[in-house]
Amino acid sequence: MKTMRQMALVLVGLVLVFICACGPDSTKEVYYMIAANVQLPYWQTAANGFNKAGSQYKVTAKVVGPTTYDPLGELDALQQAVRAHPAGILISVSDAGILQREIDVAVQSGIPVITMDSDAAATRRLYFIGTNNTGAGRLGASRLVDKLGTKGNVAVFTMPGQPNLEERLGGLKEGLQFQPGIKITDIVDMKGDAATAFDKAQQLVSQTGAKKIDAFVCLEAISGKPVSDALKRANAHDRELVVWDADPGTLDAIKDGTIDATIAQKPYTMGYFGLRMLYNVSHNAPEQLNKDFRSDFYSPFPVFIDTGTTLVDRGNVDLYLSATAAASEK
Repeated sequence: MKTMRQMALVLVGLVLVFICACGPDSTKEVYYMIAANVQLPYWQTAANGFNKAGSQYKVTAKVVGPTTYDPLGELDALQQAVRAHPAGILISVSDAGILQREIDVAVQSGIPVITMDSDAAATRRLYFIGTNNTGAGRLGASRLVDKLGTKGNVAVFTMPGQPNLEERLGGLKEGLQFQPGIKITDIVDMKGDAATAFDKAQQLVSQTGAKKIDAFVCLEAISGKPVSDALKRANAHDRELVVWDADPGTLDAIKDGTIDATIAQKPYTMGYFGLRMLYNVSHNAPEQLNKDFRSDFYSPFPVFIDTGTTLVDRGNVDLYLSATAAASEK
């Protein structure tokens, strides 16, 4: 009897160990999203999507990154995440030259990495989730042609070296090549700083004659509102302004007519879908993670997942304002 009782206790103990080992305590499973600037509304929206997916999968979702445009700060956040050895990393690449090596280090150490919003195609990241930035640039060019006709000077605000912005600029140039009268006369490095964008816009809007700037294009979210503020202060109602993203300030400026249109991306979708895909990779890992899946004819991964864009102007801005208000109430 004593032997039977001992065997029963051993079996109960084994069952308890099995239950504890296989139970639903997946919150110990950690995923990182590394943003280019966590203070921007764009990245807060992306974080909302990432966190939503984390709560659905009952895993720990951590959003980290610098509070200004700071590629070296983003590198530091990535290095800290790699040292924590999470189940996966979703990252926007502010500067491929600075972040490329550490992305490959992460993959070599067995951490799945997916890029979002801005890619680093030369790395061993699995794939990219985000906007077709070249196509979005062409969409912006189409809007300029609609507004300017056949001639005009254009000033572009950007941050040289950031992969997604370089692609947008390339798409903008492609879209304007069949209208030689519309010329990009100024490319402004606004250095990720709203004040720099405002000051430079004030200088440019004051130019007259052959140097008059007829249209301004902001290829990223930071400069849109300050450039619109500079145009408003100068009462420059004869200038066109096309910007990127659907921040609340940008939508308000479209409604009052200061901004003509914005190219709206889907940062919430990028964050939400990014964590879901990392979870899937973590639970269905390929035999070899550190390989070039782009050249693998039987790759289980795509090269690029396009989350889509929409041109927002006064005709449909109320829909976006309503959606933003509804999301903020949740």
